[in-house]
Amino acid sequence: MIVIIFGVILIVTFLWMMAIYNGLITTGMGIGNAFAQIDVQLTRRYDLIPNLVETAKGYMAHEKGTLEAVILARNTAQGALGALKSAPVDARAVACLSASERYWARSWPNSWRFRKAMRS
Repeated sequence: MIVIIFGVILIVTFLWMMAIYNGLITTGMGIGNAFAQIDVQLTRRYDLIPNLVETAKGYMAHEKGTLEAVILARNTAQGALGALKSAPVDARAVACLSASERYWARSWPNSWRFRKAMRS
């Protein structure tokens, strides 16, 4: 009878230790999998950096072109306004100022600065 009780206790203890071991192995594999997923995400982000750089370069080129167009329009308008102030009947200066205003109106019709300028 004691041998049977001892055998049952031994089998239960063995099964309990096996369950603990399997739980530890499962947890360890889950941790390894989590770190692998982090590595995958970091690699994907690293692979996207060149695309982001190219997008930024394209946007910078667009902004440069826009800025140059704005500067050109502003300088044209300033020059025409100066010429118009010095000679109010100069038709070429009036046409130049009119052209720069049309460019400005076409470029920024919804701009608050444009609406403010049109009110004054």
